Amino acid sequence: MSSRLTVNSEQAFDTDGILAQHIKGYNARAVQKQMASAVSQAISETSNLVVEAGTGVGKTFAYLIPTLLSGKQVIVSTGSKNLQEQLFFKDLPALLNMLSLSPKVALLKGRSNYLCQLLLENQIAACDSHDPKVVDDLLRINQWAGQTNDGDLGGLTSVSENSAALPLIASTQDKCTGKRCDHYEACYSRKARVRAMDAKVIVVNHHLFFADRVLKDTGFAELLPDPDVVIFDEAHLLPDIAVATFGQQVSTRSLERLLGQIIEVYRAELRDSAQIEQLAARCVSQLHGWHQQMFDLYETDWRLLMGNRDIAAASWTIIEELKALERQLLGHIGRSEALDDCTEKLVTLSSKLSVFFHCENTQAAYSIDYGHRYLILNIAPINVAKECEKLFEAKTSWIFTSATLQINRDLSLFTKGLGIDGSKQMILDSPFDYHNNALLCVPRHLSKVSNQQAAVRELVDIAIKAVDAAQGRTFILFTSHRMMNAVAQVLMSRLQYPILVQGQANKQSLLSKFRQLGNAVLLGTGAFWEGVDVRGKLLSCVIIDKLPFVSPSDTLYRARAESVARGGGDPFTALSLPQAVISLNQGVGRLIRDEKDKGVLILCDNRIVNREYGQAFLNSLPPMARTRDLDQVVRFLKEIK
Repeated sequence: MSSRLTVNSEQAFDTDGILAQHIKGYNARAVQKQMASAVSQAISETSNLVVEAGTGVGKTFAYLIPTLLSGKQVIVSTGSKNLQEQLFFKDLPALLNMLSLSPKVALLKGRSNYLCQLLLENQIAACDSHDPKVVDDLLRINQWAGQTNDGDLGGLTSVSENSAALPLIASTQDKCTGKRCDHYEACYSRKARVRAMDAKVIVVNHHLFFADRVLKDTGFAELLPDPDVVIFDEAHLLPDIAVATFGQQVSTRSLERLLGQIIEVYRAELRDSAQIEQLAARCVSQLHGWHQQMFDLYETDWRLLMGNRDIAAASWTIIEELKALERQLLGHIGRSEALDDCTEKLVTLSSKLSVFFHCENTQAAYSIDYGHRYLILNIAPINVAKECEKLFEAKTSWIFTSATLQINRDLSLFTKGLGIDGSKQMILDSPFDYHNNALLCVPRHLSKVSNQQAAVRELVDIAIKAVDAAQGRTFILFTSHRMMNAVAQVLMSRLQYPILVQGQANKQSLLSKFRQLGNAVLLGTGAFWEGVDVRGKLLSCVIIDKLPFVSPSDTLYRARAESVARGGGDPFTALSLPQAVISLNQGVGRLIRDEKDKGVLILCDNRIVNREYGQAFLNSLPPMARTRDLDQVVRFLKEIK
């Protein structure tokens, strides 16, 4: 028997329902109503639901309407800032107006998205030490600070999002002085958290949500309430975010910055204790020497690096120097609040560094990310199902949805990875007419993808034919920056259309320019495979260089593969293939964004038709018409008006 919530939710999607009354040209979609019904049941029964909802299902309204009608407290978590803002500023206000509801609604971002008044005050005071461009931007930010109500840096339009001034004034945990701060009551980050605790509908992102749960488990201050319902949109991102959350990271930049702060405190407050500066300077020197050794080798797997005697010796020397500094600082506890704060942070950082160097957890991968001058040391658990199982407690309805969750019409890889096997599962196909509106082409006579010279030459020839037929309006998506740059270099001299390449500007600027030009070709890697929405004839062709398999040398993949092999499994079918299927689906999803869209997907990798595992990809893709004939592609593209 259907609950009252289910009946009311379904009625909203009828041809004479609330949506039809308010949205001009509204078309009722059976799959959208089906999803709304399943969401309302999960809320009524306090159960879990996993839904793959193909492009065009209308999943946002399908989960928001039953949630809002339920009157329960809900957290909606997204994977991207764009979707977070679309929900808060567009979708929620529209639906609340239609439904004549007025609950308190809050948007909460990670603290680095908010202005820190204390940091701004300090940077303005130190203007003499900054580059003139940074000073100019700081003054613009200061002017905006007098007008903003929420301190959300996303609303700052007078300064470029790449400005060097922004990191100087953005709120950060390691620089926060808490209640000791003169701006504590007016603090934008704190006020945003207070609003969230009091709201009925809270919009957050996945990173913030998981970080909040971990804080609660360790007994620290919480940011978010315990709601009745949690909805994860873009849920395909959760497994990787869970790995990052339940793992551990240490940035050598944070450590060097902290050592600099200790020296500053000594010079300002404790000039009678010269050993503080001497020991901190020794730590900085050791860290710089270790950095140089690491960059010379440029190996990402820490377990391999620890076999190098010089690296091992330098690593343990850093720990010894940090411990010596710790002992010195502990002898000055109570003399300076700033030094006490630095001491606490140093103990935490050096402890994390020591855990990383010891490398004792056989169920984790130890990897290194190389930045411009600094390193990020990562400990990533191989399996997070047990941790997630504890996180998704029974008293809450947990709803997971995305356009890409299934492998071969099966959602179990996702549910097992998050420890939610008992959840109700649904796959709702897109209502779009892919068979008539989209064409998949795997061109004949392709060389092996491992032959990069041939792959570049062939992709360029294919792209020129397709781009000319589409009159620009093309995305070319790559699995590596090296391949992207090689193709871009050749295309620039052979195409008459504007070419935009990832790295020339930030993602949103490139997309905005692509839309404005109307005949451009955009080349991108991972950042452009998902979260990009270009509708209509502005995008008529998507070319993908090859199947997006994870690199076998990836440290986390290698650790997981070894674990699977020890258990008698096949790492390729258990890990590599499923990850590649979901990634390809994300890239393909850029093509058809609306029921009237038409377009061609060209995949320059014949393994999808020549290898047995290719069927897993084909079974998971939308039901597009298929061809291997580029001439048919050209004809199809020329007919798109």
